Amino acid sequence: MQFKNLHIIKASGEKVLFSMDKVASSLRRAGANEAVIQEIIQILGDELYEGISTKQIYNRAFNLLKKKHGLVASKYKLKKAIYELGPTGFPFERFIAALLKYSGYHTKVGKILQGKCVKHEVDVVVLKDTEQFLVECKFHGEQGRNCDVKIPLYIDARFKDIANFNQTKIQFKKGWVVTNTRFTADAIAYGKCVNLYLLSWDYPANNSLKQRIDTAGLYPITVSTLLTNREKQFLLSRDVVLCKELINDNFYLDHLGVSAVRKEKILKEMNMLCIGSHH
Repeated sequence: MQFKNLHIIKASGEKVLFSMDKVASSLRRAGANEAVIQEIIQILGDELYEGISTKQIYNRAFNLLKKKHGLVASKYKLKKAIYELGPTGFPFERFIAALLKYSGYHTKVGKILQGKCVKHEVDVVVLKDTEQFLVECKFHGEQGRNCDVKIPLYIDARFKDIANFNQTKIQFKKGWVVTNTRFTADAIAYGKCVNLYLLSWDYPANNSLKQRIDTAGLYPITVSTLLTNREKQFLLSRDVVLCKELINDNFYLDHLGVSAVRKEKILKEMNMLCIGSHH
């Protein structure tokens, strides 16, 4: 079990030194206990080789975890589950709107707003009291695709155009940019400079997308280890994006012809995932 100088290939194609600590801490964040983590690390240690991809390592760790503990595996799979919301990016917009709605905001998805120069379709319009936030979602269907400075640049320009035209009583407060991947350092610097709120998988450090999902227990249905891809796609096409929504409207599972026994298992898995919720 010698991986001091083992190199692995990241999703971006970059070659880096392998860190078993990173694997262990992501298993820990998913809620796996130390005994299970050590067991998985032991198995992984014997299977690693020079040039293995991070995707292969994490897939293998996930499969081992699933054998041990299905529910913990679902949480571990959260990042992948967000990618599975694709490929259009629209379910991701719905997911972000749902996340904000459960945080006490009023949300509207895909609204057309008139700017001073042109009309703009805004992914999510968020209302709180007399303040309005405009949220632009940047969804990438694959890992390694980060949001560079061009994205906050053009989104800032769009929001300024809308703000310059705004003739309603509702004050346009702030623009948000949300992505399921990461922002480059320049994108973050530009966002701070023009007062855009940036939210990504791991940014801001204390209130990232991942943390918001975990804290609120608002998991997308794609985290389920029991639903098939066809079932997930059917539910997404019916605007059922959150596990919480499926628990409330489980007649969709009857539509899909899911057996009573399987339905019970699926809902049990989803209820367990949502336990983290404060709502």
